[in-house]
Amino acid sequence: MHDRSTLDAQAKTYLASLEGKELKNKERAAIPSQDMPSQDAGKRIRNMEEVAQGYTEAQARLESMRCLQCRTAPCIKGCPVAIDIPRFIKHAENGDFAASLAVIKESSLLPAICGRVCPQETQCQETCTLGKMHKDVSKAVSIGRIERYVADLEMERGEAVMPEAAPSTGKKVAVVGSGPAGITAAADLRKAGHEVTLLEAFHKPGGVLVYGIPEFRLPKAIVEQEINNLKKMGVALKTNFLVGRTRKLRDLIEEDGYDAVFIGSGAGLPKFMHIEGENLVGVLSANEYLTRSNLMKAYDEENADTPIIRSKVVAVLGGGNVAMDAARTAVRLGAAKVYIVYRRTEKEMPARVEEVAHAKEEGVEFLLLQSPKRILGDEKQHVRAMEVLSYRLGEPDDSGRRRPVVIEGSEREIPVDTVIVSIGNDSNPLLEKTTDGLLVNKWGNIIINEEDCSTSIDRVYAGGDIVLGAATVILAMGQGRKAAESINARLAREHD
Repeated sequence: MHDRSTLDAQAKTYLASLEGKELKNKERAAIPSQDMPSQDAGKRIRNMEEVAQGYTEAQARLESMRCLQCRTAPCIKGCPVAIDIPRFIKHAENGDFAASLAVIKESSLLPAICGRVCPQETQCQETCTLGKMHKDVSKAVSIGRIERYVADLEMERGEAVMPEAAPSTGKKVAVVGSGPAGITAAADLRKAGHEVTLLEAFHKPGGVLVYGIPEFRLPKAIVEQEINNLKKMGVALKTNFLVGRTRKLRDLIEEDGYDAVFIGSGAGLPKFMHIEGENLVGVLSANEYLTRSNLMKAYDEENADTPIIRSKVVAVLGGGNVAMDAARTAVRLGAAKVYIVYRRTEKEMPARVEEVAHAKEEGVEFLLLQSPKRILGDEKQHVRAMEVLSYRLGEPDDSGRRRPVVIEGSEREIPVDTVIVSIGNDSNPLLEKTTDGLLVNKWGNIIINEEDCSTSIDRVYAGGDIVLGAATVILAMGQGRKAAESINARLAREHD
């Protein structure tokens, strides 16, 4: 049962039984983990509203009481931006949510976003002592859900406190891309007193947060508020500005007078399988499908000008969060049947456990240990079916996961009218092609000095997916922060 009022009543009753007690670790460990209130699956598949509805105050405090306040704080080591997790949770336990959020903001500028989309179960929660005591990571303290609660509370109350910018240094910095890495870098650079301009290729800022993640997982109003916060700090924003086309990268420094450039443009070039039939009508990348739905709001037929394919039977190829987003979007757009086709087992799936569970609740069918051999078309070159092969797992590959091995003679056809490919992204080669001397690796990712995020070009720094490949929001933020620190240090030396 995930009904919000029911869960709140249960939490309040349990909380009342603990008030005034000095809890020992054994008693804290016995407190049940709090389920996330969520929309009923039968209702949510007919709307784009957020599925996870967020903790109530009683739930947030009760979940916080489960924290053992370990001296070693392994959760901090598991956080890519090293938030002081025990300290922010202790404030939440005491009901001082403003103080709790203040601790988070010492390290992270996007708590409402990270609390929703970061894979805590493979980061801070994976190392949680409580989870290890229970021998089950799902029993760890729900750090991300508490983080979301305190961040949302600030927004609801309209109490957002903007960081103050230091006195002007007279220095100018360009930030390419307004996704998680760019937002984080821009804020830290502006706080240091520099004149900062965000350069965004799309007509709306936010990067992957607005074009990649659906409304039902991350409401766009939250991203918009974070962008507005940057503007209030004095960060300038230029949209429809494609670096490499609108202006060359070197021109920003040599002609436009920027003292440094941070590249946080992400990895938005979709990979395909290179199999027969991928050129048929009805085959598209998850990037295109989600961008049309999320950024262009194509799901809103009455008000949107952007068309989107209306499918009956959809096959989504891949097992990551983007694949789950595409499959769940297809359900909401009216598909009668949606498959996730993945060549390993559910255990090897990179998608978050919560997203897989939500997809199953919404009727998505998982075809595991299967992968397409070819896509079949009709006389009009429209997708009519997909031929798949079955696999078994062999020895581990370079990723540490067991390698899928084809079972010969296992071909079978699955009738589908749409195939959405979601097997990862590469970096857009535009910057590499238009910038002499910019070093990239074989995948097109910009090569940086790990110590300071500097590139092969003087005064140019990079971070996020353009460096890491498709990674996570919090990892991109971590690199944005490191790069900003390096730029600030350099410009401070030059200012002196």
